[in-house]
This record gives sequence, structure tokens and C-alpha cells, in this order.
Amino acid sequence: MTGTLLVVDVGNTNIVVGGYRGEKLLVELRFSTDPSRTIDEYEAMLRVLLHQKLGAELNVTGAIVSSVVPPITSTMVRLLKERFGVEALIVGPGIKTGLSVRVPDPVSVGADRIVNAVAAKNLFGTPALVIDFGTATTFDYVSAAGAYEGGVIAPGPMVALESLVRNTAKLPRIEFSWPKTVVGNSTVTQMQSGAVVGYLALVDGLIDRMLKETG
Repeated sequence: MTGTLLVVDVGNTNIVVGGYRGEKLLVELRFSTDPSRTIDEYEAMLRVLLHQKLGAELNVTGAIVSSVVPPITSTMVRLLKERFGVEALIVGPGIKTGLSVRVPDPVSVGADRIVNAVAAKNLFGTPALVIDFGTATTFDYVSAAGAYEGGVIAPGPMVALESLVRNTAKLPRIEFSWPKTVVGNSTVTQMQSGAVVGYLALVDGLIDRMLKETG
């Protein structure tokens, strides 16, 4: 039986697991990031979900982990080795990705941003601007030569909205949805305009500035 490669992306909010056979994505799983969970809990969740999706096809023969949450990185590495019998490749300094990182401190670039840049380079070619909406929204520039040249980190849209609600006395929690008009006629619609349309303006503005700066 051909083996399955597990690819694990540990983010600040979610952990996403993909199962590949060759170049084919067989399964994609998503569960919340929680450093307090034990290795047994993560194994139970992962095995149940993988069995539901793959059934008897489950035969893990390799794993790659990209993580921005160090405590969970070690948990995942132990889980894959002790419970699935595979040594995980960790995305980080020293591994060959085919991507040159041209910043003063390459180690400071998050693993998630490296794999995003590698994916963009391989799937779409370069130059490329890669935008990833998560807990933070990151903008990464890959030059025509295929090198990572830097980028931008901004608060993610949900983080920005949560901060607004948490740090004001009277503003309510709202649904993150597109308002009918930019000029709102209530507190809720005005907040939706700021959170959604305002964030779009931030994204568009940064794209325009990055394009002008990089040529």
C-alpha cells in the first residue's frame, strides 16, 4: 500500500493537517490550537478524523511540520514519532526549500511564511506577493529571482475587531459581515464598515504600496 505523507501547519489559532499520496491531497483536517492539550488528546483527535476520512487507507510513512507555536511543535514531533512511527521534518533553519531568504535575520522569518512563499513560487512562479489571513495578516514578497525579500505583518481582521470591542466600554460584539453601505446608520453597521471595508482598504493600500516599492 502506498504511504500517506502528513503535512501539519500549526498556527496560533488553528492546526491544519493534510494527508498526501504523491501529489494528491486526500484529506484536510482542522482543529483549534490549544497548548494545554496532551499528546494523547491530539492523537485521539487526529486518529478519529483520519480514520473517518481515509479508513483502511491510513498508512502514514512521512510527515512535515510547519509551526509558529513552539510548545505544540515538540508535542507534534513526539506524537508523530511515538504514535505514528515517523520522524517529522521540521520547517526551519537548515532545511533546503529552494528559497533564498534575503533578510538580515533569516531565522526570524516564520515557518508559515516560508512555506507560503515556496508554494507561491512553485505553483504560480515569481515575482509574487503572498497574503495570508490568520491571527495576523502577513504580506510576503518573493522577487523575480525567486528569493524571499521581506514583507509586512498586520493584525488579523478578527484580532483587530476583538481588540476594538475589548478596549471600549460600549461597543458590542458584532457579526463579521459585509455592510450594505460604507456609511453606516447604526453602531453595528458602522463597526462592520470599519472592520470589513476598512480592512479591505488596508489590504489594498499595502498591496499598492508594495507594488510601487518593488516595481
